[in-house]
Amino acid sequence: MSQVSETPKSAAYDVVIVGGAMLGSSVAWFLADNPDFDGSVLVVEKDPTYEFTSTARTNSCMRQQFSREINVHVSQFAAEFVKNFRSFMGDDPRVPDVPLHSYGYMYLADNQAFADVLREIQKIQAACGAGTKFMTPEEISRDYPFYNLEGIVAGNHNLVDEGYFDGNTLFDWWKRSAREKGVEYVTNEVVAMTRNAAGSRVESVSLASGEVVACGTVVNASGPRAVRTSRMAGIEIPVEPRKRYTFIFDAEQPLDRDLPLTIDPSGVHMRTDGAYYLAGCPPDDDPAVDYDDFDQDFSIWEEKVWPIIANRIPQFEAIKLINSWAGHYAFNTFDHNAILGPHSEVENFIFVNGFSGHGFQQSPATGSSNLRPWGAARRN
Repeated sequence: MSQVSETPKSAAYDVVIVGGAMLGSSVAWFLADNPDFDGSVLVVEKDPTYEFTSTARTNSCMRQQFSREINVHVSQFAAEFVKNFRSFMGDDPRVPDVPLHSYGYMYLADNQAFADVLREIQKIQAACGAGTKFMTPEEISRDYPFYNLEGIVAGNHNLVDEGYFDGNTLFDWWKRSAREKGVEYVTNEVVAMTRNAAGSRVESVSLASGEVVACGTVVNASGPRAVRTSRMAGIEIPVEPRKRYTFIFDAEQPLDRDLPLTIDPSGVHMRTDGAYYLAGCPPDDDPAVDYDDFDQDFSIWEEKVWPIIANRIPQFEAIKLINSWAGHYAFNTFDHNAILGPHSEVENFIFVNGFSGHGFQQSPATGSSNLRPWGAARRN
C-alpha cells in the first residue's frame, strides 16, 4: 500500500472516523462495502504503526459465554464471519483463510453461588444456540485430567466457535480493502470539534496539523481514549483505560491436548497459544491509568500469575517466560458493555466505544449492524 499522508485530500467528508485501529477500520470497511453508501470516508489515526493500540496488544479471543443474549449473538456472527472471511470479503483470492481454534473457555467456580450463576447463564447461552456445557468436577477431570480441581465445584465450557482467532488478519484486510474502495486514511490527530449553533450536530473537526474538515457524521472509534474524543463534542462517556497484562511462556512438560482459555477463580486466565501458552490478569488494584502508561510489572507474574497457574495445572510448575506486554482495555465503568450508535442530542456523533476487552470479537457485528441507519452519511 502507498504511504499514508498527513493531509486530507478534501475539506469535507460524509464520514470522519476518529481512530483507525480494529473498530475504526471495521466501520470504514463495512461502510465502503455497503452498496447503499457512496459517500466519502476519512479515517484519522495518529499512529500508523498502531504499536500501542488495544488492537496491537490483544489476546484475540472469541467467546459466546456471555450473560446477555445480544452479546452471545454478536459473537456468533463474529464466528461465522471469521470462518467465512474470504466470502465476506467478496471472494477475493488474495484474502487468506482465518482459522478459529475452538478449544473454548473454561470458567471454574470455587463456590456454590458462582456455580449457580454458571448454571443459569448456561441456559441463556443454550437458548441462543451456543454449545456451552455445565460440568461437574468429575466431568472436567475426565476431559482435562491435567487440572488440579481441589476446591472447584463446577465449570462451564464450550467447544463450539469459541477460543482464539487471528484478528489481526481481519484488521489488515479491512484496512487494505477499505482504502482500495476509496476510504482515505491520514496520519493525524483530531484535536477539536465544532458544533452548530443548536449544539445538535458536529459541523467540523480540527486536526493537529491545522486543517479544519467539515463532516456529515463523526465516529468515535478511539479506543481507550474515547472520552477525550467525546469531550470535543461536549459529551461525557464512562470509558477509561485499564491496564491488562499478558505473559507468554513455555512448559518443560507440555500438555497432551489444547488448554481451553481457563478462567481461574482468582481471575488469572491461561490458554494454549500455538507452541506456547498464554496467561494474564488484571492487577489487584485496577484504577484508570495514563493513556501512555504501558510499563510492565513483573511482580504480577512472579507473585500472582505463576503461582496460580502452577497450582491449577501442576505441569506448569516448570515453565519459562518467553514474552510479555501490557495493553489497555477501553473499559466501560458503567456496565462493561459497548456503547454503540448515535448520541441522543448530538445526532451525528456515533459511538463505537467501551468494549471492555471484547472489541476484537465484537468488531464484525459492530461494523455490519451499527452503521446502516446513518441517514447523514447516505446518498440514496
